[in-house]
Amino acid sequence: MLKPILSPQSRHGSSQRDGLLKCLPQDMVRWGQGIVPQALQELPQHGVERPIVFTIERLFSSTNQLVLPHLQEVSGVFTDLPPHAPDTAIEAALARCIRTGARSIIAYGGGSVLDAAKAVSHFHYIRQGSHLPIVALPTTLSGSEFSHYFGVTETSGARPFKRSRAERATVPRVVLLDPNLLLNTPRSLLLSSAIKGMDHAVEGMREVDIDHPHAIMATSGARRFFDVLAKWPDELETDTAIEEGKVSLEDLLQLQLAAWQCYFYPASVIYGLSHRIGHVLGGTFGFPHSMTSCITLAPVIRSCASRYGEKLRVFDAQGGLVLADRIEALVSNLALPTRLRSFEIGLSTLPEIAALLRENYPNEVEDLGEGADRKLDDLLRSIW
Repeated sequence: MLKPILSPQSRHGSSQRDGLLKCLPQDMVRWGQGIVPQALQELPQHGVERPIVFTIERLFSSTNQLVLPHLQEVSGVFTDLPPHAPDTAIEAALARCIRTGARSIIAYGGGSVLDAAKAVSHFHYIRQGSHLPIVALPTTLSGSEFSHYFGVTETSGARPFKRSRAERATVPRVVLLDPNLLLNTPRSLLLSSAIKGMDHAVEGMREVDIDHPHAIMATSGARRFFDVLAKWPDELETDTAIEEGKVSLEDLLQLQLAAWQCYFYPASVIYGLSHRIGHVLGGTFGFPHSMTSCITLAPVIRSCASRYGEKLRVFDAQGGLVLADRIEALVSNLALPTRLRSFEIGLSTLPEIAALLRENYPNEVEDLGEGADRKLDDLLRSIW
């Protein structure tokens, strides 16, 4: 049972402390079973007109069933969106938007589809002078639909590198959370993206304190994740688990709400080393984005324990090390990957990963404390 500790005195001995909350310009988040059809029909009321649908080939059939029948004046469907939003795909998607006269984007998919939509909106502003408003229909649980962050993988160098950006105008204007959107999501992707959502909750504590709204919301989100995932059935795909009554649509909705709560104030928090290792593993080495937190989150919590101090007691009264053990046990029980070598990466690659982290994310590496360089090498070896 998660036990939040919200008293500001527990760390500093005084409640007199400055705070800062940054909010993003989202118009509407709507949630519930079966809400997508009506919500899509009402999009013109939110200034969403002549949309292009961004999705992936695997979701093309369900796009025709769940999305397109409820839209007006669709300018097209674009499905060539590989993982980690490579710049070549962003350029092609932007060209399609300009050619077809699209004035908005419906992003139906996971984090890579959302990243692509945000990137295209950003570059549309640079090329055409206007951002394209985004409507998010997320099929995973990382929470990208609530943030203004996105990554584009630059492919022109000797090695690909995923460059992170943040632009408030690209945050999806409308977000629709309907558990029916998750039914076609493969089990491993759905569950690993939930761990990514938990990563947002935990690393969101990096620069805020225990009385910050992030701490309060993220504690509730983490509790929802643990409660639902603890009873998840072995091996069954998502739709089969629903058909056999092992989990319910309400369980899926609770996971969606958990992802939202874990990422409720993304403009107010700065994420840490687990996320940065994930960016390198994903953009440069092609790891599935959601899987990286399964490998990195618990070890990073242990390695950066002094950086977080007592703050992680908001998630578990026994502290960060016990929280790390619980996350590690959950990942193992869900049969998700826990080691880099699960993806056939060689031990000889670790120095290159370390070099990219030191060069691009020195502040996050410093979270390891005294002797950070050595500790980073030790950390990477421990997760290999």
